[in-house]
Amino acid sequence: MDRETRVFAETHFRGLRGRLPGGASGNPDHADFIEKPDFSYADFFKGYLLPNLPCVFSSAFTEGWGSRKHWVTPSGKPNFDYLLQNYGDMVVPVANCGVQEYNSHPKEHMPLRDYISYWKEYIQESYSSPRGCLYLKDWHLCRASSAEDVYTLPVYFSSDWLNEYWDALDVDDYRFVYMGPAGTWSPFHADIFRSFSWSVNVCGKKKWLLFPPGQEAALRDRHGSLPFDVTSPALLDTRLYPTRACCGPPLEITQEAGEMVFVPSGWHHQVHNLEDTISINHNWVNGCNLAAMWCFLQQELQAVQHEIHEWRDTMPDWDHHCQVIMKSCSGINYEEFYHFLKIITERRLLTLANEVDAGKLEGASGAGLGPQQAAFDISRIAKVLALVIADPDFQRVDTSAFSPQPADLLQQLEEAITASASL
Repeated sequence: MDRETRVFAETHFRGLRGRLPGGASGNPDHADFIEKPDFSYADFFKGYLLPNLPCVFSSAFTEGWGSRKHWVTPSGKPNFDYLLQNYGDMVVPVANCGVQEYNSHPKEHMPLRDYISYWKEYIQESYSSPRGCLYLKDWHLCRASSAEDVYTLPVYFSSDWLNEYWDALDVDDYRFVYMGPAGTWSPFHADIFRSFSWSVNVCGKKKWLLFPPGQEAALRDRHGSLPFDVTSPALLDTRLYPTRACCGPPLEITQEAGEMVFVPSGWHHQVHNLEDTISINHNWVNGCNLAAMWCFLQQELQAVQHEIHEWRDTMPDWDHHCQVIMKSCSGINYEEFYHFLKIITERRLLTLANEVDAGKLEGASGAGLGPQQAAFDISRIAKVLALVIADPDFQRVDTSAFSPQPADLLQQLEEAITASASL
């Protein structure tokens, strides 16, 4: 990030006056198509990341990826032989697209070789099987194997705090591989923690149906639940979906092989594989959508509090139990969110203090984008941390073991912001 982009970003957030970007102001009629790889990080940051708008990058951006060379046959189909030889013994999560379990598809685990055997038979039987339509989803390949020969992280998505944080803990990541035959699909959802996501088709073709933040409210049924499948004829029932007519049509994107889709924060979407398809996907958070993540966590806690409110007066440590349940349901609670902010803060402060070579953080963090990016990051963390500290529910969290204390961390951020003003 250069200084001009940083100033632009800070002006953008001041103009929001506490609001979140990307509200329900109608659906755009198209997603911009970025054709040439000379497109700069600053152009992406200003044109799509800050205004929270989707776009599609051409296959030229992923031309050199190892997965596009090795995972695909010359005819553009999945290279089952290569996948079996290199990953066949790995155990992968597989969802049954023909069954609804709450708001998703039920999953099982099996060796990749068993899934590929199923996939081959499914194709031979004219895309039918008594086992159903199975989709390999959310495979953490990069956690178990090096991604060096698979893909190169695009610079546009390199300010990725989620994976930077989990890499620092060395326990998890939000990098996934998806594989499945034509007809596999992902139900209607918004990405975890209201993160951004990016998705590249290594081979095959997908259809995306996207709704900007706020539009999903009109798709709720009379009980307040979001639909599982936005293409279902049930949505035409005005008694069950009384506000459906208030929602415009989705933004529809057809993603071809090699193309890269950027999905903004809070955009609900549904995805269908139109052909046998393999894709690589990341979820990511940074300073541009950190406030949206904090708002999402507040909503998650409120939902938990509502569910067990009747025990508030009789359950010892009721607030603590709410945080435990929230962590179980959402994967994070207020304590871990603070730890997340602390880890990113410490790394950015080191970058600004020139105590580490920024290149050491490249590939895992926005620090690789330079000191202007680090200065922008700490300004966004400071804004959100101030909101966290003032939140009554956070004030009921036991922070006695936190180091540094939240107020002290905020003071460090504010001092660093003052010092970085001259950068």
